[in-house]
Amino acid sequence: MKADAFIQCRVTPEMKALVRRIAQREQITESALVKQLLDVVLRSSVVEQLPPVEERIQRHARLSVRLEPGDRLLLRERATARGLPSATYASVVIRSHLRGVAPLLKQERVLLNQAIGELSATGRNLNQIARGINQGIHVAGPTLDDLRALLRACEGLRNHVSRLLDANLRSWDIGHD
Repeated sequence: MKADAFIQCRVTPEMKALVRRIAQREQITESALVKQLLDVVLRSSVVEQLPPVEERIQRHARLSVRLEPGDRLLLRERATARGLPSATYASVVIRSHLRGVAPLLKQERVLLNQAIGELSATGRNLNQIARGINQGIHVAGPTLDDLRALLRACEGLRNHVSRLLDANLRSWDIGHD
């Protein structure tokens, strides 16, 4: 039987010393002694009378990972560049890999949504101007040159956001730009 699950608990120093002494006397490890004790207790209990255990998936389950020293340094460096704790950075990278999506942090989404809001407001204003012109209303406002400049600004914003998203995606693959 594969035994790869762990049971952990904290005990008093006195209890730890007692377990150590008994394990030494039996010439086994402390872990083997605790495993034997659990086995005796579980065999003597009436397992059939216990309600079935439903395994719940914890939303914020912890995961322990061992990293090579060089990888740990890279992780810390990349997390620091994003202003994140290493564990949060690792969590975002793992989640994006598992789900096949490009990670976008909350603060990055907020900034992009602000840019989208500004662009939407500009589009609404242009739409009102166009509607007025189409209805034959004389619009005292932007000239053709003004509209061309506005169009260039919108295209520039579009290109900037596109480059930002590309840089964001590359930075998760190779580190910060």
